[in-house]
Amino acid sequence: MATTEVRIFESIENVYDAIAGEILKTTQESTQEIFDIALSGGNSPKGLFKHISEKYAKTIPWERFHLWWGDERCVPPDDEQSNYKMTLDLLLSNIDIPEENVHRIKGEEDPEKEAVRYSAEMEETLNARGKDPVFDIILLGLGDDGHTASIFPDQLELFEYKDSCAVTQHPLSGQKRITITGNVLNNANQIFFLVTGQNKSLRVGEIMNDNDAAKLLPAYYISPKNGEVIWFMDEAAASKI
Repeated sequence: MATTEVRIFESIENVYDAIAGEILKTTQESTQEIFDIALSGGNSPKGLFKHISEKYAKTIPWERFHLWWGDERCVPPDDEQSNYKMTLDLLLSNIDIPEENVHRIKGEEDPEKEAVRYSAEMEETLNARGKDPVFDIILLGLGDDGHTASIFPDQLELFEYKDSCAVTQHPLSGQKRITITGNVLNNANQIFFLVTGQNKSLRVGEIMNDNDAAKLLPAYYISPKNGEVIWFMDEAAASKI
């Protein structure tokens, strides 16, 4: 059963520093040679990636990390909406990481075929626990609608989905996405939720207070069977707990 920890900080910068510090600490406390981390997309990690680039670019041993993505928009890698491009601009271009350690979702390819390919790459490369691959760390954000990765409220069945990746669709824009699915999310060793801002406080409150409304939210179902969840939040996001 997952252990859950909530850490609340005065400022967003303190949130970023805590997550970066936790990533560094993971490598310092383990002789494990390789760590697989799935990165979040969207707006949430932009400040985190900038912070890491400025403060931790030389400190974190990047050669020990393989970087993956929890989800990707179905756009080319040079598109402004691409999660890969955002990470490249704000993080990858500022750190020294072997090219073969970066495993991007190819948003420009046929979505269904790419979901199958990325599933296979994860399953062939990562350690496994049961039938599902294991990430050492998954970084997740929380959407205003309670979505996480690219699992939206009308797609809760993806927490029981047999494949490691699936094609989803944003409920408002109709944009197709590729996301890792619930069985993989809940097989991780550690999940770090990065949640900041007053606009996230309602959903955070529903989840933390175990309200009935939370049962409609994908983020509510993040509970790794053999791992831990740490919520890193600023005071604004945590104001309704």
